[in-house]
Amino acid sequence: MAEGVVGIIILKLGLALATDTSRVGRNWLCHEASALARIFSQIRDMKEELESMQSFLQGAERFKDTDNTTANFIKKIRCIAFEIEDVVDEFTSKMEVKQGGLASKIKQRICHIKTWHRLAFKFQDIKLKLENVDRRKVRYDMTGLVKNAEQSDANCRYTDHTSYFPTEEDLVGIDDNKKLLMNWLRCDSQLQSVITTVCGMGGVGKTTLVAHVYNNVKVDFDSAAWITVSKAYQVEELLRQIIKGFNSNDLKSELRVDIVDMEKRTLVEIIRDYLKRKRFLLVLDDVWGVDMWFKIREAFPANSIGRFVITSRVHDIALIATGNHKIELKPLEAHHSWELFCKEAFWNEDRICPLDLQNLAQRFVDKCNGLPIAIACIGRLLSCKSPCYSEWENLYKELELQLSNNAILDVNIVLKLSLDDLPYILKNCFLHCTIFPEDYLIKRKRLIRHWVTAGFIAVTEHKTMEDVAEGYLYELVNRSLLQVVERNESGRVRSCRMHDIIRILALTKSNEESFCSVYDGSRTTSKQNTRRLSIQSSDIEKFTVSSEVHLRAIYAFNELVTSDSLKFFLKSFNLLSTLDLQGTQIRKLPKELFKLFNLHFLCLRDTFVEDIPETVGRLQKLEVLDAFNARLVSLPQSIANLHKLRYLYVATDPRKGTKGVVPWIGIQVPNGIRNLKSLQALQLVEANSETLCHLGALTELRTFAITQVRREQCSDLCNAIMNMNHLASLSIMAINETETLELDGLRLPPSLSKLELGGKLDKESMPRIVSSFSDLGNLTLLTLALSKLDENSFSCLLLLNGLRGIWLDKAYEGKKLHFNAMSLPSLRLLAISDAPELNDVVIEQSALQNLIRLTLIDCPELKTLPDGIEHLITLEELYMRGASKELTKKLKRKEDSNYSNTYLMKINHIRRVTVFP
Repeated sequence: MAEGVVGIIILKLGLALATDTSRVGRNWLCHEASALARIFSQIRDMKEELESMQSFLQGAERFKDTDNTTANFIKKIRCIAFEIEDVVDEFTSKMEVKQGGLASKIKQRICHIKTWHRLAFKFQDIKLKLENVDRRKVRYDMTGLVKNAEQSDANCRYTDHTSYFPTEEDLVGIDDNKKLLMNWLRCDSQLQSVITTVCGMGGVGKTTLVAHVYNNVKVDFDSAAWITVSKAYQVEELLRQIIKGFNSNDLKSELRVDIVDMEKRTLVEIIRDYLKRKRFLLVLDDVWGVDMWFKIREAFPANSIGRFVITSRVHDIALIATGNHKIELKPLEAHHSWELFCKEAFWNEDRICPLDLQNLAQRFVDKCNGLPIAIACIGRLLSCKSPCYSEWENLYKELELQLSNNAILDVNIVLKLSLDDLPYILKNCFLHCTIFPEDYLIKRKRLIRHWVTAGFIAVTEHKTMEDVAEGYLYELVNRSLLQVVERNESGRVRSCRMHDIIRILALTKSNEESFCSVYDGSRTTSKQNTRRLSIQSSDIEKFTVSSEVHLRAIYAFNELVTSDSLKFFLKSFNLLSTLDLQGTQIRKLPKELFKLFNLHFLCLRDTFVEDIPETVGRLQKLEVLDAFNARLVSLPQSIANLHKLRYLYVATDPRKGTKGVVPWIGIQVPNGIRNLKSLQALQLVEANSETLCHLGALTELRTFAITQVRREQCSDLCNAIMNMNHLASLSIMAINETETLELDGLRLPPSLSKLELGGKLDKESMPRIVSSFSDLGNLTLLTLALSKLDENSFSCLLLLNGLRGIWLDKAYEGKKLHFNAMSLPSLRLLAISDAPELNDVVIEQSALQNLIRLTLIDCPELKTLPDGIEHLITLEELYMRGASKELTKKLKRKEDSNYSNTYLMKINHIRRVTVFP
């Protein structure tokens, strides 16, 4: 994928050239001007040379596995591209305007003259290498590749499948096993723990089967958790993951303790105490050995009713199953394979293969050997092509060519074809996903920030880079190269994961391209020319790096990584552009970090860092500073000097500070925050009068969250928000539950899609504020806390036809909720908590016609089910906790299969009903 590397370098060269006229014209030192002019001339020549070479590389990539000459040519180009990147980054960093007086700047310029001449010679040397490689290209017979590449790219069309969400109807060939597994898990006749195993080769659909059963039955248990087991797991870490899993799925969890430093004995005791006398479900996904179970089984008490589901590609796992509670998944039968292929390849209403393509389509299906992951990949790949016989035939011939020149399995070749067919702009984004550990839950926002700051995203005139990046993500999902794990209320991807089989191939490709090295403790040296390092083991002191390696990014995924263990890397690689330390135990930032003049991305999220020094102001290229849920109290004044900063995330867990209205406490920011004109995200800010006066200058903000707001500050806050014309997400939280938010002057931009208000709303201005929401055509998620809405003000919310989610937390004081016919047609989630007076909910027919989840928490006066709930035919889940004892008792009878009455018939259509006292 050298063309992807070259594409990034071309972008960098373009940015470097953009400084030509603006900088050289202001140089008063003749020697400096002469040297700079020479450098810019060489940059211009190299940019033109690489641009002319890029289309050739797109075609050459397809043939490098079958032609050694092509492979060597691509390898040389990649190495040269890396050299160019190193020199360009050093050059652009020196071109940054330095701080200081006139004398200081003149001194710096004189010192730079030698640097310019040195870099000019480097550029000249690289230019000669490029010319030599280009001459070799002409010497050999590879000219036909360009035509093939252009034709392939012309035929590759982007499809808009972002509205397609896989449902149970889209699954194929799992019905019998699904029913069997559900019956085993729901069986109440066995009062002891039961282990069920699901085995089969990679890609056969084990996780898909168990995931759909898990989502259906988990509400039948007192507690449930899903844990993906790493191949290189550690017992203590696995026990911590089990605790976190039960904790995240239990709103009344008793496990909210700090478990980072706990030993095995303590962790076992915590789990045993929590599960005592509970009926629980635990899924252990992708287990690699029987010994895992014997190392953790002591954590599960004998006096509980546990249901364990263990998936594995190792068939010996079935030995620990209880009785005959074992399922062995086989590849799909021929008719199921064909059915799945048609669902993935054809997006017309009937999803039927055209007659003229059926024979050729069947040949594609036969190559997949019944593996769902391979069928899905080839189907999605073909869905991106025109339904034209000649185009499909060309792709099949390419598949046959690779099969004839490789001894690896057909299925791997099919998957590899999907990777090779990626448009070059997506290839870097896809390979980047290999930095994450196996089965890692990849959050959309984090991934997009990585892509943007790494330079993978093309700049367009009418879209932000973030919007373009999200489009790339959906394209990878549509091609089945990434799997969606969770979507938000608006249907956007919240998190995704890379299938094990896809990841193995991607890692192979990443290693070939020197894209990333993964250190998991199994080897101690890095590959020559590798650009990124993913640390997945704590003993990184054993890891040695070649002197020829020029790392650009370090990602730490082991929480035991410390400040001392990082020092070596920070000293050795001063061209680092990304340092992601999320979730590590690092407490103090090494001073070497603040010498990384090329750093674009710094993530300290979920760490123990308490202080960021003033020297952070040296990081003039920094675009992302993410210290959310670290232990910061304030930010240094020098933050205001980081003019390229696009994202600033800072917040403190209330358990580390003073508890407020919201679960996070804002951070004090310096007054110079107004200088950060490029900021697109600022979250969470602690309100104070001086800061509020400066926020109005941040006109590019898309995400803004502020907390600890006082009544007298609201006017200045509203004035500042009026200047934020691009806002998509806004959160305003009062300093405490009694503070009133006077937001009468609040004027929200039409671009707003997510709004969160926490605090009492002024009684007089409340009707105008709530009714003004109807002007927000893009608003999809509304959260109100402590707002004290009544029946009249709530009726204004019914006019918001675009809303996908509403959460009212201690926000409703009325006795009745009435949903008129046709109201809230797009709503998917409705959650109401702490409504002490609510005793009646009425839902007219055709209201809430797309509601999927209804949550009612702590409504003690609610003695009956919502009137009209039987009309909600799309409702999949009803969650109730803290309702009246009378209603709770009636709903609990639903669990008795021998009990039935007209009252409960209203909710028989709801797949999951969960009731807690």
